Amino acid sequence: MMRTGLSKPMAAALSDGLLHAGLSVFDYGCGRGGDVLRLSALGYDVTGWDPDHAASSPRREADIVNLGYVVNVIEDPFERVDVLRSAWSLARQLLVVAARPDWEARHVKGRRHGDGVLTTKGTFQKFFKQDELRSWIDTNLGARSIAAAPGIFYVFRDDSRGHQFLASRVRHGRSTGQTVKLSETLRDADRSLLDSIIRFTMERGRLPDPWEVSNDAEIYEAFGSTKRALAIVRGLIDEADWKNARETAQDDLGVYLALAAFSGRVRYSDLSDDMQLDVRALYGTYKAACDAADKLLFSVADQSVLNSACMSASFGKVTPEALYVHVSALSRLSPVLRVYEGCGRTLTGAVDSATLVKLNRLGPKVSYLAYPTFDEDPHPALLASIRADLRRLHVKYTDFSESSNPPILHRKETFVPVDYPGRSKFARLTLQEERAGLLADTATIGTRAGWQARLDQIGVQLGGHRLMREKQQ
Repeated sequence: MMRTGLSKPMAAALSDGLLHAGLSVFDYGCGRGGDVLRLSALGYDVTGWDPDHAASSPRREADIVNLGYVVNVIEDPFERVDVLRSAWSLARQLLVVAARPDWEARHVKGRRHGDGVLTTKGTFQKFFKQDELRSWIDTNLGARSIAAAPGIFYVFRDDSRGHQFLASRVRHGRSTGQTVKLSETLRDADRSLLDSIIRFTMERGRLPDPWEVSNDAEIYEAFGSTKRALAIVRGLIDEADWKNARETAQDDLGVYLALAAFSGRVRYSDLSDDMQLDVRALYGTYKAACDAADKLLFSVADQSVLNSACMSASFGKVTPEALYVHVSALSRLSPVLRVYEGCGRTLTGAVDSATLVKLNRLGPKVSYLAYPTFDEDPHPALLASIRADLRRLHVKYTDFSESSNPPILHRKETFVPVDYPGRSKFARLTLQEERAGLLADTATIGTRAGWQARLDQIGVQLGGHRLMREKQQ
């Protein structure tokens, strides 16, 4: 197989911040060496080995080992396990394992052979269900893997590093939306120096320890001591902002600890130093933090609690079946809904193509829906969906890319928070469509063909996010 970009597992590791300068990478089963070439061009210390294309290259230890789409082409189940364990033995920090998910089997022609398919090209392919791949990795390595994406898993050598990664996922992309007004008596240079401390404080709900201040030397020169600078920052933040930052950070930590139960929470002493400080500042003790997280996690098992949380969400579209929300604002949901969505992501991994998340109100199911033209198209079509059934631990993929009549969206402003770019434009179009009577018949307008028929019936057409009367012939 020839690729024009990084493979999905290496692109995921790069996006997740796991690939960074100074780390070595070994591509176990590198094929024609596409990832080796591209990572080398990016400045990484990377080598690869492949039985067909790079058999003379040594198999070596590295900080990160990539076993990408290798195990799925190995016909012998015992050899498959040997290769997994061999790759794991070389990984000093992280093993990335990727295999083809079961829904791709429908696109492969061939006949059943062993536990896979012998393709018409004469190659073998084993397709894995998401939880099957996780279980296979965990059982054969005696470790707990973390779903990075559909068909991609991370196995950390050190559990604490895995938990740091999970915690970063909870905080990643969250913006408190808070600003702190700096005193006019501060020089511009001093304001700039304090910015990083303020950002840290508003994100973590606590002041940093001196060792957590990256520009400590400059702070010391400007303010006499880091301790004095921290005291100034604390004085700049009013009590309402401080309380809000603390509560938000407490929610983040609670959501992380609730979801960490799936991979086994580490001991307090094994938490990173900064996370230990978070626990002490926000909960007092690790036991208190875990007790709160358990209560949060158990509440997700109560469908009535989930339903109530969906109904009271401050944004998102509520239907008789589910709450639909835009992925950009998941961190603004209540903690119980964040854990609900997190349970789905624990099963599927991050679904980068997702635009909306569907949180089912009737049963424990979380769906990730891809609408790639959401912002540009007034009524975007559904390209694909990935549904995590939390009761059956099953992941289902549905492809609409070749459908001539896919489902489409209406009332886009209902899916997003009030400050979403373009929301006013979405809402203006909805008002125009309501006045024209286009949205009254919800039974027929949910598909592209049904919607077009309704437009023709009323005698209107769309020009971007504006409704216009059809020109008379």
